[in-house]
Amino acid sequence: MRSYASLQLLSVFSLLLFVTCDPFARDEVWALTTFKEAIYEDPHMVLSSWNALDADPCGWSGISCSFAGDHVVKINITGYSLRGFLAPELGQIKFLQQLILHGNNLIGIIPKELGMLKYLQVLDLGANQLTGPIPPEIANLISVIKINLQSNGLTGSLPPELGNLKSLQELRLDRNRLQGSVPASSSSDFTSSAYGMYASNTNLTGLCQASELKVADFSYNFFTGSIPKCLGYLPSTSFQGNCLQNKDLRQRSSSLCDHAPPARTPQTTNPKQQPAEDLSNQHRRASKPAWLLALEIVTGTMVGCLFLIAFITALQRCKDKSSLIIPWKKSSSQKDHVTVYIDSEMLKDVVRFSRMELEVACEDFSNIIGSSPDSLVYKGTVKGGPEIAVISLCIKEEHWTGYLELYFQREVADLARLNNENAGKLLGYCSESTPFTRMLVFEYASNGTLYEHLHYGEGCQLSWTRRMKIIIGIARGLKYFHAELDPPFTISELNSSSVYLTEDFSPKLVDFESWKSILARSEKNSGSIGGQGAICVLPNSLEGHHLDVQGNIYAFGVLLLEIISGRPPHCKDKGRLVDWAKDFLELPEAMAYVVDPELKHFRFEDLNVICEVVNLCIHPDPAKQPSMQELSTILESRIDTTIPADFKASSLAWAELALSS
Repeated sequence: MRSYASLQLLSVFSLLLFVTCDPFARDEVWALTTFKEAIYEDPHMVLSSWNALDADPCGWSGISCSFAGDHVVKINITGYSLRGFLAPELGQIKFLQQLILHGNNLIGIIPKELGMLKYLQVLDLGANQLTGPIPPEIANLISVIKINLQSNGLTGSLPPELGNLKSLQELRLDRNRLQGSVPASSSSDFTSSAYGMYASNTNLTGLCQASELKVADFSYNFFTGSIPKCLGYLPSTSFQGNCLQNKDLRQRSSSLCDHAPPARTPQTTNPKQQPAEDLSNQHRRASKPAWLLALEIVTGTMVGCLFLIAFITALQRCKDKSSLIIPWKKSSSQKDHVTVYIDSEMLKDVVRFSRMELEVACEDFSNIIGSSPDSLVYKGTVKGGPEIAVISLCIKEEHWTGYLELYFQREVADLARLNNENAGKLLGYCSESTPFTRMLVFEYASNGTLYEHLHYGEGCQLSWTRRMKIIIGIARGLKYFHAELDPPFTISELNSSSVYLTEDFSPKLVDFESWKSILARSEKNSGSIGGQGAICVLPNSLEGHHLDVQGNIYAFGVLLLEIISGRPPHCKDKGRLVDWAKDFLELPEAMAYVVDPELKHFRFEDLNVICEVVNLCIHPDPAKQPSMQELSTILESRIDTTIPADFKASSLAWAELALSS
């Protein structure tokens, strides 16, 4: 009896131990922190209150907790332009009822782990930039009432398992790139009802089994076949803009349907992935108060031994780091590992070079044409192809995390979509594990950088006419980046070093500095790069890389000053170029003093236009900065790149003209 009472006492104290040592579910705090780390642009600082050292997230922005304050039940961050990935760890917030991330810039795929949220009632990921298929695991959301995935880039077929969601009332999938048929049922053995179909076979799948479905929108996808009869109660607008065999509805043209996007296969998961149940168990960590040790002595030797075993087990569980090993990560690293799923379709249209190919092309990587603390640039020639410039990231494998791999892939995809005569052409990339390699391969511009010509080359090579042509070319390139791409693209660090010149001195804008933003995220999110991986980062170069349009316009103004003056953006003796030039820019009669003394001839009319544009670009009020469309129009319409008659009369001018041709 005494032994039985001791065991009961042990059970009570063990229960108290696990309750008191973990007042808020540690899994949930960890999952929220991991989600924050996967967000690399937060322009409105909405996640600034998410402090990983705060064990209670109930006061964090966008977070709502249960009445008892012990679990997160709602995440609502709508319309804040967050840019990043959906962390699979969100599936660990097991009591979550609403996940609303509508109207942001989330990229990547929908993690299948969201299917673990058994209490989730609202899943709203609409108006983002998510890609890949809808994971069938979403059908495990047995409590879900509303699913909104509209206005993304989702592909593949619609999982028929969604019909198993017996509580689902609203399903919005419009404005994606989904294809295949709208799954009705795997059998025709069903009868109709007011809002759906009831099947006689409970194992059937398909939307006809979703008996509570009242609102659904499948419009503007690439669905084929016919509209299921069981969904006939839906308005016709729910199916318009597809490739359906319905002549009464407005559908896509046959040419668009013939070029429908290829269906994406579900993403392969890590072979070493552990079951979801094991994950949740690993995060239930606890530590025991010291005063309980005294109780073990009182309850006897046997109870004490059992208590000691429980104590050691709990400590071990607290010390163990949950780890899902990712393929490019060394298992010997002591850093926490995270689950990361790569969107294999993101780079499907980008050429992938092998390291051996590039090693041969770049003469065993001996032909170095540029370097920085974080990268090396090689020149090479692809066999039977063009000359190339290869930029290689200098980072150790143990510092390369899963999220950095996702950032790298996104940068490559972002650069690959650039297709303009004034944009550096990305030919491909290299990604290998042995030896660890991350490289970008660009088309080589044979005349080097604009910086080299302005500050180290012969000034006579850049005549006034040639400089005006370069300025107009840069303006056209930036107009393409800002106004003709969706979403817009911006140069990480726009300066004369990011402008490469072809053989005929046409400018090519190249974003080599995108590496710095990738590495900066590593520093910011994980702090994993120490002294041996130090990065030299220029001010204001890290935040808002993708959408810093105003920063590009300001930098364009500084670049114009650098081109016409031949002075670097910053000098030790004269300080900032902008500060030095302001006095002259405000006095029309003194503007000539801004011009590079190497130039013997220039047009005052052109100089007037350049100074006007510079003043617009560097205006202290960003709201009064014009767009690149406006600036490009001013430059193209008012600068004359032909040779005037009085200029032709000079023999020296003719020499300049010959150099400019």
